[in-house]
Amino acid sequence: MAVEKIGISTHVLDTARGKPAAGVPVQLERQEGSGQWRNVGSGRTDEDGRCFQLLSERDKLTPGTYRLTFDTAIYYAQESVQGLYPVVQITFWMRDGEKHLHIPLLLSPHTYTTYRGS
Repeated sequence: MAVEKIGISTHVLDTARGKPAAGVPVQLERQEGSGQWRNVGSGRTDEDGRCFQLLSERDKLTPGTYRLTFDTAIYYAQESVQGLYPVVQITFWMRDGEKHLHIPLLLSPHTYTTYRGS
């Protein structure tokens, strides 16, 4: 029986090196009704490039606009690589009825892409 996933997770893959991007700081924010962003969680990718649950235990997953911020400058510095993007931000909607979103980041020094994962 599959375990139901709840929350927001991510996976960062370094496509230039063909490996997971370990040690990338990630911040999760939710946009308030006022338009201001509020931090609702953070983490750092593990050795497999994953953050399994970014939403803090004190915050409830609700429909709305969320933003992931990846501090890629720290990752590039630890890998001794000069990247073009020191920060990558991905803004997305959590719609009513959704219980889990997985937002992967495919990263290389001069480009990045993202998609809705499972």
